Amino acid sequence: MSIKNIRLEVMQFLEKNVDSFVEQYLIPVEKIWQPSDFLPNSQGENFFEEVKELREIAKELPYDFWVTLVGDTITEEALPTYESWLMDVEGIDQQEGNQGNGWAKWVKQWTGEENRHGDLLNKYLYLSGRVNMREIEMTTQHLINDGFDIGTGTDPYKNFVYTSFQELATYVSHNRVAQIAKKFGDNKLSKMCKMIAGDEMRHHHAYSEFVTRIFQVDPSEMMLAFQYMMKQKIVMPAHFLRESGQKISTAFEQFSDSAQRIGVYTANDYVEIMQKLINKWEIDKISNLTDEAEKARDYLMKLPSRMAKISERIVIPQESHIFKWVEPARL
Repeated sequence: MSIKNIRLEVMQFLEKNVDSFVEQYLIPVEKIWQPSDFLPNSQGENFFEEVKELREIAKELPYDFWVTLVGDTITEEALPTYESWLMDVEGIDQQEGNQGNGWAKWVKQWTGEENRHGDLLNKYLYLSGRVNMREIEMTTQHLINDGFDIGTGTDPYKNFVYTSFQELATYVSHNRVAQIAKKFGDNKLSKMCKMIAGDEMRHHHAYSEFVTRIFQVDPSEMMLAFQYMMKQKIVMPAHFLRESGQKISTAFEQFSDSAQRIGVYTANDYVEIMQKLINKWEIDKISNLTDEAEKARDYLMKLPSRMAKISERIVIPQESHIFKWVEPARL
């Protein structure tokens, strides 16, 4: 049987448990928080006073913070790309039955939860008065237009490695933004980002559980998929980021520099996430591997220390790139 057919068989085997995954890792619409829970109430008598307070506190936050928050928001807002990509993965079939198969149900409900993140951050940015919303909106549209290529193809094993890694990375990023916001006295923004980070951690647990289950039934191929993704490195969802009038991907490195400078997401975090996945999946204990998969395991076990040495040599520019999204004269 071909590798593709085996993957399809594994996905169909795991699909029997999708309802329990939804129940364990996702929250019903009526019970989960919504963006309006954290924003000034536009129907309330104190709306303008609340907006004024939000804007005053926002003045204290530094330039690189705003760049990072904008980049995080745009990443969250490009959700249509992520849903369409996942719907194309082998074993996920949105055509089967009225609602698609079990995996399609998972992707739709995961998307519904993720969609709230961009809604909340976008409204906060709009009310803050600290950023150029039209430039942000153009960047978001460009990012959706440009799509992305995360190097996984339609392979579910590679895609679940990617989502396991990426959900943990977004947890780190949003959690750090929450910490910095609190440090500068913006407790409301801090709470918003903490709630978003909590969602990301739940989603990380789900996707990493999918990988754990695959390791139990197809260990060698799962090991090879993990090695493949680590070897080519995990690209961020917004790696095609650009400002208006610019070429594809030209803004991503400068955005990353801002995030590293302010300590929101660093090369060190990348290495730590890799190590956490190796530990979580107990890569050192997996048995019944082919010779090729054993070599892949050896590669993976040594990789974090190698990457840590490389990350020590990375030099981040001290000067901030001036983005069209954020105007320093106003800060």
